[in-house]
Amino acid sequence: MDGRSTGRFRGPLAGLLVALVAAGGCFVGGVGDPQGRGPAPAEPTAAPGTATTRADGTTSVEEFAQDVADAQAVAERYWAAQFRSSGERFRPVRRIIPYQRAGEVSCGGQALPRNNAVYCSQGDFIAYDVAWSVAAFRQVGDAFVFYLLGHEYAHGIQVRLGIRYNFTIQQELQADCMAGAYLGDSVRSRLLTLGEGDLEEFREGLAAVGDDPDQPWFAEGSHGTAEQRTESFFRGYEGSLAACDLR
Repeated sequence: MDGRSTGRFRGPLAGLLVALVAAGGCFVGGVGDPQGRGPAPAEPTAAPGTATTRADGTTSVEEFAQDVADAQAVAERYWAAQFRSSGERFRPVRRIIPYQRAGEVSCGGQALPRNNAVYCSQGDFIAYDVAWSVAAFRQVGDAFVFYLLGHEYAHGIQVRLGIRYNFTIQQELQADCMAGAYLGDSVRSRLLTLGEGDLEEFREGLAAVGDDPDQPWFAEGSHGTAEQRTESFFRGYEGSLAACDLR
């Protein structure tokens, strides 16, 4: 996918999981498969190489960095337009920070672990473990980057709108919906372009993720079953933000 003009989702999304946990002043999240089939984390002490090839045949760290920049630009353009249409001033997320070591970045005094991605409300930034994210990018494809940034950015928008639910699952399913709206609306406006079969790849990937069946829905850190997350994402994708219970 190329956010600079038009692009494509490429590669299977099976194994994609965005599990974001509200903790203190930050939302903490990761991408992987609860059964261990997800992208293997890369060692942070070694620069990512080209030994692993993602589904569409690209491996370069430069392409990953460009996708992060493109996903950020598309998200900022999308949300700026939404705020402008409501007569409100949009304030972008302050920074997006790559990190390599556990504890290198903290949120509200809480050190961020390896193999993770976060939106920190206290510092108003998104941070991600770069080696782990590049490994996931290579295995899943560039759609991973756009979805991950979309979900994390949605948490920043929730903060800007003053949205706070009693249960984590409500916050997370709404963020899934908002990520779907951001992607669906960007496709409909032709800022992004999907290739044949891409929606089915999204569906297959989202169907493979979700909380453990024994996870209580009301527990801190719950995100929803695979069915709930799939439904929330595609409700937003098809129905735009009106389907996401924004208030």
